[in-house]
Amino acid sequence: EVQLVESGGGLVQAGGSLKLSCIVSGFSFRDYAIGWFRQAPGKGREPVSCISSIDGTTYYSDSVRGRFTISRDNARNTVYLQMNSLKPEDTAIYYCAGKGRRTWDPSPLQSDYEYWGQGTQVTVSS
Repeated sequence: EVQLVESGGGLVQAGGSLKLSCIVSGFSFRDYAIGWFRQAPGKGREPVSCISSIDGTTYYSDSVRGRFTISRDNARNTVYLQMNSLKPEDTAIYYCAGKGRRTWDPSPLQSDYEYWGQGTQVTVSS
């Protein structure tokens, strides 16, 4: 069974940093693009950052570009999201997801991802 398990969320003051992890099992991690998405209270889920399967091509949303960094460790079946200079508007549940088609493309479209984790809460206080 495919599982994606997020960790690393928590409560942090504005301007602080957090590093999220997503450990993947049940499919060949190296053959999937991985994306981070988030859902703030009362809002829909939106893309944050994505990374392709092998060459590490990345996507960042305009709201996080320059502050967040996505990376993957294929030996550990893990993708990371380093979040710096956090803002209150970054408060959300953060989800990781797997994309098994067109894996060279770090697509930000939710419909392109077939496997989803349960999420980890990030709360940024002012």
